[in-house]
Amino acid sequence: MSENQLDCALDLMRRLPPQQIEKNLSDLIDLVPDLCEDLLSSVDQPLKIARDRDSGKDYLLCDYNRDGDSYRSPWSNTYEPPLEDGSMPSEKLRKLEIDANHAFDQYREMYFEGGVSSVYLWDLEHGFAGVILIKKAGDGSKKIKGCWDSIHVVEVQEKTSGRSAHYKLTSTAMLWLQTNKDGSGTMNLGGSLTRQVEQDAAVSEASPHIANIGRMVEDMENKIRNTLNEIYFGKTKDIVNGLRSVEPLAVRRRQLDLHHDLAAALQKRQAKGE
Repeated sequence: MSENQLDCALDLMRRLPPQQIEKNLSDLIDLVPDLCEDLLSSVDQPLKIARDRDSGKDYLLCDYNRDGDSYRSPWSNTYEPPLEDGSMPSEKLRKLEIDANHAFDQYREMYFEGGVSSVYLWDLEHGFAGVILIKKAGDGSKKIKGCWDSIHVVEVQEKTSGRSAHYKLTSTAMLWLQTNKDGSGTMNLGGSLTRQVEQDAAVSEASPHIANIGRMVEDMENKIRNTLNEIYFGKTKDIVNGLRSVEPLAVRRRQLDLHHDLAAALQKRQAKGE
């Protein structure tokens, strides 16, 4: 397997519709089986939802809370199906994970007014890492379907003084929309975007890790939303307007007539000048 093959495969996956990413990934692995492990570890897939039997709350599934064929719930800290020796965060980090889940649950409700969020943390030698997951799917009302999936992976390296830390955030957002209306017909629109940022920040009671990470995630999601709006919605509008004018036909004809009159007048003036 060459590195060029993997680059080409990842480049292709970035250009395919995110709502069909699982099928496209499976088809691509069938074509190039040698890339299976690299593709599965490199391609972000739409998040799946499971329900915690103990708390009755929903949580999101991903590679970061998976051990074998089991997934850990952030609410009860148990694996489903049950797993005796599954990977767990340390006691100190588990307390931080519980607080982070409650904090981002409020963030999700404030910004998305629904959906599901989950936070998973794991220990590092000089700090910790974690992932913040958010999923909001449309209810399909008014013949509009859509889904937003965001995956924020953060690495926190604590300084020796313990008063500051270095944060590295890698964020991926996947968005797709589908409409089926009499006025506009059927339209599919989707794409994904990945961005990364690093920064140092003070750590104190007034500004704990959760607050620092929360500000970074909030800023990053706002930037990604704005970029997606410009790239997908703005560009689509420009293309549609370029193919078909949204102005009334009579107004368009007057504009064309004025354009021809101005062009004719300019040609006459140039002819007199010669």
